[in-house]
Amino acid sequence: MTTPVSINYHQASFLTSAAKLSQLPPDTGVEVAFAGRSNAGKSSAINTLTNQKRLAKTSKTPGRTQLINLFEIDAEHRLVDLPGYGYAKVPLAVKERWQKTLGEYLQQRQCLRGLILLMDIRHPLKPFDKDMIEWAFESQLATHILLTKADKLKRNPRNNTMQQVKSALKEFKPFISVQTFSSLDRTGLDELYHTLDTFMQASD
Repeated sequence: MTTPVSINYHQASFLTSAAKLSQLPPDTGVEVAFAGRSNAGKSSAINTLTNQKRLAKTSKTPGRTQLINLFEIDAEHRLVDLPGYGYAKVPLAVKERWQKTLGEYLQQRQCLRGLILLMDIRHPLKPFDKDMIEWAFESQLATHILLTKADKLKRNPRNNTMQQVKSALKEFKPFISVQTFSSLDRTGLDELYHTLDTFMQASD
């Protein structure tokens, strides 16, 4: 059995932003991408797992993240914040460009080893969420769903929602896993670290 490599996510730092794939760093090392609707709490989750308040910019206006933002953990490992989708009040042409870029990134980026897909636990599996899952599945890309804002629900409704999502996605096993998460009270943080470690150590 391979000895797990310890990855210190707290040392992540901003690397670069890109509007299209051609502007990304060389396609080497290992990347794990974060995607989700613009109000799913993606930036907050990244800030929580890196233990940094402002690494990923948060905004009260959903849809502000219009670039692919890359954060370097070390020379070989990166976290990628993909543009938010689905909610942003932006022109249709901009949304279509985001969708095209997301699809190209998920299907063409060779160093991508895993996708963290964030959904508000109160509103899971919206149409674009399902599109993301289809893209990832077609690319045989391991995907871990974070049902965010879990602090907004009591335990039973929270667990029921997680089981409903798992049941709805059973056809995509073993490429899909699901957990609850809260940036506010840090629920599920250890489980997220474990999944990230697994993705980061995935081989070709």
